[in-house]
Amino acid sequence: MTGGAFSLSSFYPADRFTVTDGRTVRGGLKAGPDHQFCPECMSWMFTTAKEIEGFVNVRSSMFDDAKKHRPYVEMFLAEAMPGATSGAVRSYEGFPKENEFPGLIADYAEWDGRMMA
Repeated sequence: MTGGAFSLSSFYPADRFTVTDGRTVRGGLKAGPDHQFCPECMSWMFTTAKEIEGFVNVRSSMFDDAKKHRPYVEMFLAEAMPGATSGAVRSYEGFPKENEFPGLIADYAEWDGRMMA
């Protein structure tokens, strides 16, 4: 959807996420994930989807401090552009299995603490 080699995102618990200023509009495909965009510039802001129920997938590149959001997990490597690498710690050819998410979240919490120290 971005036309680039990467689609950088950060997952946040849905109950801790809110749009605090302005509004968004649904874009992309109308079936499936709910991709929300800025109505002015049509930048992709965040996504909700049944596959990530309970979480919001926020576009890391939209943060004021985007450089601090280093990739931990990369997914859909089966569709990656040749030579495009993110430097992520964990990699998946597709989407991680549902039963892997608790471990990924726990591992990320530990990794995140080391990275910010």
